[in-house]
Amino acid sequence: MKQKLLVLVLLIAVTVGFMAPTKKIRLFNGKDLTGWKIYGTEKWYVENGELVCESGPDKGYGYLATDKYYKNFDLSVEFKQEANGNSGVFIRSTVEGTKVSGWQVEVAPPNHDTGGIYESYGRGWLIQIPDEKETILKPEQWNKLRIRAEGDRVQTWLNGQPMVDFTDEKIGKGEGGVALQIHDGGGIKVRWKNLELKTL
Repeated sequence: MKQKLLVLVLLIAVTVGFMAPTKKIRLFNGKDLTGWKIYGTEKWYVENGELVCESGPDKGYGYLATDKYYKNFDLSVEFKQEANGNSGVFIRSTVEGTKVSGWQVEVAPPNHDTGGIYESYGRGWLIQIPDEKETILKPEQWNKLRIRAEGDRVQTWLNGQPMVDFTDEKIGKGEGGVALQIHDGGGIKVRWKNLELKTL
């Protein structure tokens, strides 16, 4: 009887350990850029509780990256493309100047693979979204992007719809933070809010 009780207690302890709650982190506080670093000369600012990226006079690449690194996580962000909208969310990434190393979950105008995964300065497109999913993006409206990165596997959802499910050993070895991008070329403006990350 004592042995059975001991086994039961151990099973409960192991189960509780595996079910330990994940840590939820608000990456953007709605007030300022605390916890983030700007790379490049493009504009990053807070307006009406929203994070805004906008092309500057140099019309170059720009990044806003977290101070901290995040390896395994489930990230949700909302974005609204006010002009052009060529942007992205980088994961496990580092930035030097305006050169980024890492993997981008695309945020782009209609018919340009929002939710797909791109490797900058490397292999290029790793996986694009199916053509039939291009209608999920809502131009000039708020959209919700979810990114789950765990080990070698990256999954993305747009407005609750699954976009890609990709496994890659190189991504699995990646180390770095979360970074928002503004593409070069000028004329871009994107709003962001509700950037929340759960560690896994």
